[in-house]
Amino acid sequence: MKQRIISALIALIIIIPIIIHGGTLFNVGASLIGLIGFTELLMAKEKEKKLPYIVKVLGVICFLLILVSNFDIVKDTLIENLDRISTSILLLITPIVFYHKSKKYDIEDALFLFGGAVFLALAFNNLISIRAFNINYFWFILIITTLTDTFAYITGYLIGSHKMIPSVSPKKTWEGFIGGTIMGTFTATMFYLRIFNFNGNILFLILIVMLLSMIGSIGDLVFSAIKRHYEIKDFGNIMPGHGGVLDRLDSILFVSLAFSYLSLFI
Repeated sequence: MKQRIISALIALIIIIPIIIHGGTLFNVGASLIGLIGFTELLMAKEKEKKLPYIVKVLGVICFLLILVSNFDIVKDTLIENLDRISTSILLLITPIVFYHKSKKYDIEDALFLFGGAVFLALAFNNLISIRAFNINYFWFILIITTLTDTFAYITGYLIGSHKMIPSVSPKKTWEGFIGGTIMGTFTATMFYLRIFNFNGNILFLILIVMLLSMIGSIGDLVFSAIKRHYEIKDFGNIMPGHGGVLDRLDSILFVSLAFSYLSLFI
């Protein structure tokens, strides 16, 4: 527990000033964290099967290609996101022809790399876009995910007795899920009302925030399922006691993508 607290404090001391500063510093920092997350996913895959080096390089290239699609350095380019995704498909699926005989790289591996690269790149790109648009929206999704996760743990620890999906996450309970959703929804809704001077339908806002809170919990379970599949405890150890990038940011990646769409309705 002491190690977890120290790691969390160090991370906050480093990350919060970068979030507040924004701009190029935040963009570069988020990109590096995203790249670490993608390499964690590759290492998880290699617990099951070693991938050819050139294929992993192509995966990283595709990840970066999509990640930087809205950065200032490429904002005037004619290449749009769809073209980048199409290029990624070609780069990652074509090699199966050359590795067909040796079975070192097949269509399942290609789809894994493509799906992982596109999902993580779009999610981190989205975080960067949200921060650039309005830092308060960034704090908003952080509050949702952090409070949901924190109170899910507290509630589950105190009164949790009904397991959600023990084969995926043995410690998560329905009581924790409900407690985390309630507190995450309440706190984030209060923040939104105070910061954005919301004048719309409050009940509809609560429903949207509740949905985002639940999506964050689902994101956590999705990455837990990936870890169970590859029989690993954590994706990495970048934060001692907390695991890797994907262990810490699983919920926020899902919420950031969902928020970009659901924000149109509030």
